[in-house]
Amino acid sequence: MAWLVLIVSGLLETVWAAALNAARGFSRPLPTVVFAVALVASMAGLSVAMRSIPIGTGYAVWVGIGAIGTAVYGMVALGDPVTATRLVCLGLIVAGVLGLKVLH
Repeated sequence: MAWLVLIVSGLLETVWAAALNAARGFSRPLPTVVFAVALVASMAGLSVAMRSIPIGTGYAVWVGIGAIGTAVYGMVALGDPVTATRLVCLGLIVAGVLGLKVLH
């Protein structure tokens, strides 16, 4: 169950990062509220997951999921560049996250 909570928390990290971008310096109310709610929920989930997952593994997986999700969101929804190098680097992050899960 802790791993499911950690994955959802990592996905919420993507939500708050996207909302932070959309909030435009906290000048737009709805994205600002989405940012705050997703941030608190993401941190709370990370805290719960780390009750049974080692801190280094939990934090690295949480950040990895958030980084991958945010990068993919940027490429798909915001027109960030999609290059072979970028995709290889994201693949390395995925491999690291999976390795941490398997070796846990």
